[in-house]
Amino acid sequence: MSVLRSIFNRGQGEDQGHKPTLLSGPRVPRHSSGWSALQKYLKAEPALRVLDIGPTSPTNINYLTSLGHSVWMADVVDEALKGGWVTPPAEEGGKPGFDLDGFFEQNLNFNGREFDVVLLWTTLDYLPEGLIAPLVERLHLSVREGGRILSLFHTKPTGPETIFCRYHLTETEMIEMQESAPHPVQRVYTNRNIEKLFTAFSNYRFFLAKDNLYEVIITR
Repeated sequence: MSVLRSIFNRGQGEDQGHKPTLLSGPRVPRHSSGWSALQKYLKAEPALRVLDIGPTSPTNINYLTSLGHSVWMADVVDEALKGGWVTPPAEEGGKPGFDLDGFFEQNLNFNGREFDVVLLWTTLDYLPEGLIAPLVERLHLSVREGGRILSLFHTKPTGPETIFCRYHLTETEMIEMQESAPHPVQRVYTNRNIEKLFTAFSNYRFFLAKDNLYEVIITR
């Protein structure tokens, strides 16, 4: 069994003064129908490759490797918002760009690896607009056919439940939310927005929740 803790060339970012995202506050349990469904897949299939998006969680690493899977981690939101990746507009009055090649090379360079599961969490709610579609395209290229992505989305742009959190896995149907960096929600998505964004994927399974988060399992 291999324990893989790759943070995808984080050394360069650390030289520039970047530090791992700090987690603060207690872990708050939350029932997750999406996690419950995905966990059945993780328990049924052997030796999967899992990409967990977010600050490093030893809890997630330990649980996933205990099931016999390999784990990669990438702190995408914090890197995208702190890394200085925005580029000047291509023309006067235009919108700023985003250094996609540099960002992907430093933070999401998979070296040809393909994944069976991606824990995307609420990542897409917080990223700069110019990174959204290219990231989804990168995931489409990096997820095996039949692979699954678990993504969560906020239904409101503001409020106490929109705090950027790290999600920790448990053996039950609960996930634990822990406050992380104070990043604001950039946008909210409708079901139609999600289907359009992931149009290259084959299937979407939506889960309704009582709080201001809803969940989707997207199949490649």
